Amino acid sequence: MNPFSHIKTIVDDALTQLASDGLLPAGMDTSRVVVEPPRDPAHGDVTTNAAMVLAKPAGKSPRDIAASLCTVLAEHADVASAEIAGPGFVNLRIAKTYWPGFMRAVLAAGERFADSAMGQGRKVNVEYVSANPTGPLHVGHCRGAVFGDALANLLEMTGHQVTREYYINDAGSQIDTLGDSVFLRYLEALGEDIGDIPAGLYPGDYLVPIGKQLAQEFGDRLKTMDQAQRQVLVKDRSIAAMMDLIREDLATLNIHQEVFFSERILHETGKIAETVQTMRDAGLVYEGRLPPPKGQLPEGWEDREQTLFRATEFGDDIDRPLMKSDGAFTYFAADVAYARDKINRGFSELVFILGADHGGYVKRLQAVTKALSQGNASADVLLCQLVRLFRAGEPVKMSKRAGEFVTLREVVDEVGSDVLRFMMLTRKNDAPLD
Repeated sequence: MNPFSHIKTIVDDALTQLASDGLLPAGMDTSRVVVEPPRDPAHGDVTTNAAMVLAKPAGKSPRDIAASLCTVLAEHADVASAEIAGPGFVNLRIAKTYWPGFMRAVLAAGERFADSAMGQGRKVNVEYVSANPTGPLHVGHCRGAVFGDALANLLEMTGHQVTREYYINDAGSQIDTLGDSVFLRYLEALGEDIGDIPAGLYPGDYLVPIGKQLAQEFGDRLKTMDQAQRQVLVKDRSIAAMMDLIREDLATLNIHQEVFFSERILHETGKIAETVQTMRDAGLVYEGRLPPPKGQLPEGWEDREQTLFRATEFGDDIDRPLMKSDGAFTYFAADVAYARDKINRGFSELVFILGADHGGYVKRLQAVTKALSQGNASADVLLCQLVRLFRAGEPVKMSKRAGEFVTLREVVDEVGSDVLRFMMLTRKNDAPLD
């Protein structure tokens, strides 16, 4: 039993009665009629826009329709009052006699209360957290983790077939930096004096155990190993160790994702090149030039012919480069290949939970999803604003690169996972949270 659905049914029945009484035309489209909470709770329990959206097709003023609607609604046993508000909204108060039956339905349903089949089994991919595997999760990652997990739970309860996914950014310069940082800790574990951690490397003590594991397993053999071979080995072990740590941290919040997708796989299997070629064959890619950015030109910008995705044809602000001047693929090209992989796995709805600094990705991800799926899949890109952590009234400054941050695990250990999950949901995801 859903109060909003119940009142919506009452409103629909009232509109049908008005039509049968000749006060409204028969067969009117009521698909835009909604029942929802009013902005101000003092105005009632629910409000409906029925009179507003039906006024034009009915050839009547909204307030005239609202007056007739109020008369019919007020006669229903579950409606305590119906009043016109503003230009023609109808505010309703639900009768007190309705609630005992509602509460009995809640108790009878237990944890399954509010389940529905509105999702109709549609496959939804919810990607959240996706922090770089260069260190443990900090409190800033916590918000996207909790928000994404709660959203996935809601989608599941409303009849969607949900896959919870983590995108591992295990390609690029940050992984090279991680490998170099771990190798330094390996040398330290062998007894060498490494001095101060060089600028540009990750100084965090969380890398010390990985260095010790490598020293225990390989002794000093890594020092004489072929450099390219050694770098691959150290990076693989480092990523695996970091992802184990991240999974453990998420588990403390009762977050368990089914899929951990590696970006590096896209590069190693040629999926990016294959995706760009597929787009080229479909006419979604062309060789062209982009206008210079407005204002001061960014460092390294060059006016040149590029391989561009026709993103503006699908709602984006500009067409998007897929290749760099050196022939390498852009970071966005990997995102495109990843979106295509999700679509090929049968997902009709893609949900991306990203940090506030990814605002520029909203339109481009929506555009590429629409283009690659030929309009059969949609992308929802939801941004989580920053979390500011305070201790004793003072803000705590955090930097993963500097090795100075409060980990998610520390906060869970101090306040508990339920408290932390609740706090992360007390404000909308797009509002800052202290």
